[in-house]
Amino acid sequence: MSVSIDIAGLRPERVAVVTSPLAELGMALHALSEPGHHPGLQGWVTSVTAGLDPHLADRMCEADFLWRTTFSDLFLPCAGIPGRAALPGATLAEELSLLDKLTDEQFVDAALEFTCALAYTSSGPAVLADPELRRRALELAAARGPQQVRFSERLLADPPRIRAWLRQFLEDCDEAFFAETWSRLRHQLAADARHKTDLLRRRGLAEALASVSPAVALDESAARITVDKLGDGHTATKDGGGLLLVPTSLGRPHLMVLHRYDWQPVLHYPVGSPALAAPPSVEQLTLRMAALSHPVRMRLCRSLARSAFTTGELTQVHGMTAPEISRHLSVLKKAGLVTTRRRGRYVLHQLDVTVVARLGSDFLEGVLR
Repeated sequence: MSVSIDIAGLRPERVAVVTSPLAELGMALHALSEPGHHPGLQGWVTSVTAGLDPHLADRMCEADFLWRTTFSDLFLPCAGIPGRAALPGATLAEELSLLDKLTDEQFVDAALEFTCALAYTSSGPAVLADPELRRRALELAAARGPQQVRFSERLLADPPRIRAWLRQFLEDCDEAFFAETWSRLRHQLAADARHKTDLLRRRGLAEALASVSPAVALDESAARITVDKLGDGHTATKDGGGLLLVPTSLGRPHLMVLHRYDWQPVLHYPVGSPALAAPPSVEQLTLRMAALSHPVRMRLCRSLARSAFTTGELTQVHGMTAPEISRHLSVLKKAGLVTTRRRGRYVLHQLDVTVVARLGSDFLEGVLR
């Protein structure tokens, strides 16, 4: 499972690393709505929530599905500008002007993404012009709750009114809490963007992508970027379009890939932290979860967590044959859960408790990535 970006014909000058205040505001709203995804932001979330005007808090709940369960592409409107080469604005005001440039059809399609009603990676009829799609969108919104139905009905009936509502809401959020937050974060994000840009110029795209995340890889022979995620998708930098890399500070652990049909591809990545170990790949995480799902291997782990054992010792302790023990140890070693070392003529196996201790956070990061 992964999201791939076909970059055949992509010119080096069309790759840009740039900050986006609107995208960071979107992540701020997400963190306020889902603080459990961002334990490192608890202090910031508590401070903002405590000082939030009740009326603004109510409005924040009115359309929170745009940033709670999915990160709406509306927060990266530059990607939808014709020509597939626009950059985010330097200020929130500039980015809201880019949001205004999206057509009503683009705005509505992106806003209705939470209903999963529309084709995302392929072309299709516009929901505003297709009665069947409108019916389907409202039907799927109903499964999410009455609030989503009301919003969807208003959006489909009067897109300009909802666009004006959203713009005013984002401006009010900026005044209430985001302007101060952005003034604090933008220097860190700008420094990261400069570093990635320098890597691009001096060492090429592969090095720059490797510094974005271990989950991002470039296959130069196939002219394809692959992002290791629990989901499938595909996009391309076709027709002379570009590729955007947008850093986020509030977004960790989410690694987003904007791959909407006919929009410019965007990698929205969390800025790195040397204190955090690289998360395992989705394949490695799957191997580890599967390895621990067997009751015999669970019992072996109980022994191996306490001390190092030879295969012969484990056969005695668990009343199994040596080939059976070896098969289970092989699964655990392949998953990276057990280490092996030699002491004279004996081979000792032991559980890597550091790796096991990280499984919970690795799993959470994998599903949120």
